[in-house]
Amino acid sequence: MNIGLVANDGKKKLMQNFCIAYRGILNKHELYSTATTGRLIEEVTNLNVHKYLAGSLGGGQQLGSQIEHNLIDMVIFLRDPLNKETNEPDIFSILHLCDVHNIPLATNLATAELLIHALERGDLEWREMYR
Repeated sequence: MNIGLVANDGKKKLMQNFCIAYRGILNKHELYSTATTGRLIEEVTNLNVHKYLAGSLGGGQQLGSQIEHNLIDMVIFLRDPLNKETNEPDIFSILHLCDVHNIPLATNLATAELLIHALERGDLEWREMYR
């Protein structure tokens, strides 16, 4: 499965901790991320992450394009709802594209954990047929 991992600035440490906790599951899949988030994940987990540009430089748009072409199977996007990001339109675009293209999406830690456990159980294997 191809998994998109994105985190707003205020949630990057949480994303690192999430990836540390679930590295045993994540290492069985292809990971895609915006540049800074991907680098931070790699630094603490030794997972291989395919990195797009930084979010502010178009990385969110690159992820969106992959979603539009049905090349991403799941997105974990840890948003910081209390702090407005400069690339807010890209953020909403990713959320919109996941809804349009029926891509499982988590925007907070609770839902991210539900999705990662579903991934481990094989509950998302329907994505293989969907592609």
